[in-house]
Amino acid sequence: MKQRVEIVKRIMDSNEQLAQQNRQKLDQNQVFAINVMASPGAGKTTFILQTIKGLPENMRLGVIEGDTAPVTIDADKITAAGMPAVQINTGGDCHLDANMVGLAIDQLDLQDIDLLLIENVGNLICPAGFALGNHANILISSTPEGDDKPYKYPNIYRGIDVLIINKTDLLPHLDFNMDYFREGVEILNPGLKTFAVSAKTGEGFDQWLAWLEEKVSENQA
Repeated sequence: MKQRVEIVKRIMDSNEQLAQQNRQKLDQNQVFAINVMASPGAGKTTFILQTIKGLPENMRLGVIEGDTAPVTIDADKITAAGMPAVQINTGGDCHLDANMVGLAIDQLDLQDIDLLLIENVGNLICPAGFALGNHANILISSTPEGDDKPYKYPNIYRGIDVLIINKTDLLPHLDFNMDYFREGVEILNPGLKTFAVSAKTGEGFDQWLAWLEEKVSENQA
């Protein structure tokens, strides 16, 4: 058991060092990067596409797409929207790590990017433990998943900077207690910045986009 703990510690230490190197590259080029996490089906790619659609045309974007299988479905959607995208195949791993993201960053021209969107693998456990070097961690929690997710997956809610409550257009059709959900979040991450949106209709995106544009501007100042 002791040897296993030491091996895990070395892996995490190595990942942290690589994450710091990623951050240095991003900062040197004044690129603001966010790590978008969610469970499968929460609407990560649709959320990213709606975000791209709503941002100013002069904001230069880049996208890193993480997936467990060698498919380019999500990356193809991003490139079809006119954005540079790099696909990462994790080989079955349930999360991105700093090494994977670093290799993807090296394929992008950071001097031509203001905002980098990193779509992590769909999972509510593994991604929470691996630093990537980004500036903000974003979690998308969709209403069809249920209002008990903060209570079942506390670690990922503790480590995020922004919470997106997605698919609000479905609320009239669901047994989703928003107060119960928010209470669970508040216990884990008091005062967490939260935006309730519908990535399908665009409802609620104005405030999210304003926050994001402000962060990008601050990073470049």
